[in-house]
Amino acid sequence: EVQLVETGGGLVQAGGSLRLSCVVSGRFFDDYTVGWFRQAPGKEREGIACSNNIDGTSDYAESVKGRFTISSDSAKKTVYLQMNDLKPEDTGVYYCAGDDARYGLDVQYDSWSQGTQVTVSP
Repeated sequence: EVQLVETGGGLVQAGGSLRLSCVVSGRFFDDYTVGWFRQAPGKEREGIACSNNIDGTSDYAESVKGRFTISSDSAKKTVYLQMNDLKPEDTGVYYCAGDDARYGLDVQYDSWSQGTQVTVSP
């Protein structure tokens, strides 16, 4: 079974930074696609960043473009989400998700991490 273990959430003040990590197991990392999603209280889950480990392409939601950066380390089978200039509206539960083939910010990925809370204070 595919497992995605996520770490790195926490509490920061506006303007601060956090880096989330997602370790993938149960699949060949270089053939896997990974996306980052978040869900704020009372809001629908939204895709914010995704990467295709096959061709190395990445996409970002407009709300985080220029502030968030997705990267990966194949040797560690880990995908990172560097979040800079965090804003209170970034607060929510963040998830990483993976799929064997599908890729995109609006894709329903097959496997999900446990989620981690990111809280940004004003």
